Amino acid sequence: MGRGTDSSKRLKRASTRIATLALGALPLALTALVPAAHARGNPSLYSGPGSRPGPAVLYEAPAVAPQLTNAGPWKAPPILVSGATAYRSGEFLYQDYLYDDHGAREVADPNDPSAASEGNLFSKPNGTYTYPTGPGYAGNAADLVEFRVKPLAKTTAFRLTLDTLEKPSLIAFSIAIGGTPGHSFAFPDGANVSAPAALFLTVHPSGTKLVADLVRAGTGTHVSGLAPTVKVDIRRRQIEVDVPHSAWNPGRHTVRLAAGVGLWDATNGRYLLPQASADATHPGGAGTDTSPSAFFNVAFRTSEPLPSVTDGPEAVLNAAWWRDRAQGNALAGHDISQFFSNVNFSKLARKVHDDSAIPRTGAMDRILASHFEPAQGTNFSGACGFPGASKPATCVPEYRGRLQPYAIYVPHGARPSHGYGMTLLLHSLSANYNQYTGSRNQSQFGERPQSSIVITPEARGPDQEYEGLGSADVFEVWADVASRYRLDPSYTEIAGYSMGGIGTFKLGAQFPDLFARAQPTVGDEANNDVIASLRNVPVLMWNNSGDELVNPALFTPTAMKLANLGYRYELDVYVPCPATEHPEKCSPLFPDHLELAINDWYAPAAAFLDTNKVDPNPAHVTYVLDQARDRPAYGLVADHAYWISGLKLRSQSHTASNGDPEGEIDALSHGLGVADRVPSGVKPGAGTLNGGNLGPVAYTSFTQTWGPAVPGPAGDSIDITATNISQATVDVHRAHVDCHAAVHVTTDGPLKLTLAGCGRVIQAG
Repeated sequence: MGRGTDSSKRLKRASTRIATLALGALPLALTALVPAAHARGNPSLYSGPGSRPGPAVLYEAPAVAPQLTNAGPWKAPPILVSGATAYRSGEFLYQDYLYDDHGAREVADPNDPSAASEGNLFSKPNGTYTYPTGPGYAGNAADLVEFRVKPLAKTTAFRLTLDTLEKPSLIAFSIAIGGTPGHSFAFPDGANVSAPAALFLTVHPSGTKLVADLVRAGTGTHVSGLAPTVKVDIRRRQIEVDVPHSAWNPGRHTVRLAAGVGLWDATNGRYLLPQASADATHPGGAGTDTSPSAFFNVAFRTSEPLPSVTDGPEAVLNAAWWRDRAQGNALAGHDISQFFSNVNFSKLARKVHDDSAIPRTGAMDRILASHFEPAQGTNFSGACGFPGASKPATCVPEYRGRLQPYAIYVPHGARPSHGYGMTLLLHSLSANYNQYTGSRNQSQFGERPQSSIVITPEARGPDQEYEGLGSADVFEVWADVASRYRLDPSYTEIAGYSMGGIGTFKLGAQFPDLFARAQPTVGDEANNDVIASLRNVPVLMWNNSGDELVNPALFTPTAMKLANLGYRYELDVYVPCPATEHPEKCSPLFPDHLELAINDWYAPAAAFLDTNKVDPNPAHVTYVLDQARDRPAYGLVADHAYWISGLKLRSQSHTASNGDPEGEIDALSHGLGVADRVPSGVKPGAGTLNGGNLGPVAYTSFTQTWGPAVPGPAGDSIDITATNISQATVDVHRAHVDCHAAVHVTTDGPLKLTLAGCGRVIQAG
């Protein structure tokens, strides 16, 4: 959870101690779906006049991912809640987790590309398997997305959907059919895995096509009757196998099913087994096991354990961040008997609709269909935020596919009449979307007096620093949630830990009119110029005086910028983790940086967020334009805030401390007849955070508030001060003035100011 490039050397040095990490994140559960319209017609997103808060990608209609579409006999919509099952339209569906295809927990591949980049330092998978480096595997070839079964007139159809399918000739899967609990048999073709079964159905390459074998468990003899047939839809990344009733007919019985996906060894006509380290044609991660399990991914994992902030060494040695803990341990033991579903073919014949196994509240993992797919699979060759890494603007996202995972928490109480709140809770460097799943950080932010949905996007990788495609993923997830739940578009906040705290400042300052409040933990802002954009967004900073990564030299200037601007903020500086008193609780890897995560008590932060709402039309707007962070191809352009829009820089030579060209505009409307509220000045204080895993944690505080609202000179006028801005547009109605308003401009150069809807342009400077 390092802060990024500035602290990456410390992160690198400490990575050798990762085995004793103790930090928490967790599970998943999901949803009462409330369909909503899109764009301006979506009541869950801003639909008022003028420029919309946030980037354009937030308002795009949902994307269509081929993997989530149907053809042929398949009709049911996907579940999109990982680890869940359902009966829909005469089909039984199981939804798997994304990017959980890590196989058995053996010995890590020393050349694992994700480890080499330190990418998953705080989000280790449980399984250790890595893919061959040759073409077609894409680091993700055996990643199961969905399993379906459907009885047809003369056959029983099975369908598997994969996240990546570049070369069907490289993969294989097996389905265990029937069987008696406690009586396991080995899967065929050298899979080195067992489960209860009466029959095994295996789909594998043969020459240039895929074929299916239906054999009896225990003997391996082929079942008489017509042979199964296989269809491949490479665009949808789906493989269907139809078993004629003459070979097997489930009738209206309840049938036990289990399944696993692996790679195929065409030379030897069997499953391809991992070795110690991957090469162009062999997977790695098996250590010294000469007969490792062949499966990378197993179906029907409806009870995968959740990670916990109290996991201690288990957070790494028996990780659950990718929801693959039970899978990794079972495959290491060569027995997947615990993963199965009893499929009721009577319910399928009657087309019973049964979503009862899909969670509706609490924590869960969900699947997003993205508008963007740079490529299939994963790529850890261009990591960000580490020594020698690319800048966020040009680095390669690790998770490239059309489907992306995210964590969501849906409060247990009744939905507020105006809709749920929405809290962005951004994950840390080297962590993943499940960092907070099941934590109190997540639930306390959700179970507030007015309930708030809490979401943590994967952001396309562990280190994208909330820029580029990593930023686009945040807003695509937000749009997906807005299409499924009724949200109150004015009740939104942003928070995060470490890199997530940095992202809180970044996205908060880039799109300030989206957020009522911001709560970064152990974060800071490298370019403190943009802090000026947070005039109308109060900030609660939580930091640690002994932080190994985000130390006082980094977070103090950010706090001082807020103070000097006269903005509302509170900085709570916590004392270092008392390792001498709680050596078993304080993480030996960055004990102070991780202290608040391990403590996991956010009730005061939740109280700070409270039920505050965004004011879309404040009297005073300040905005810093940093166009270097715009990515038009991803619908990410930040050139507006509140009732100011259409901003353009005059010169690229006017730069911030980080080298980005920037400009600033300050606009005060007298149409509301209010003056700026008077800042209190910074007041020191002290307190104790009580209720967490570490006992009382003391802090010193520095707080600045605003005095009560006071009337100011009312008039039909606006005062504007601009620095390095060449164009701007004012929405006069949202600024509470009219088209004849007197506009007083102070600028350091030529400025074209348009009054929207007035047919009036002011040339200043």
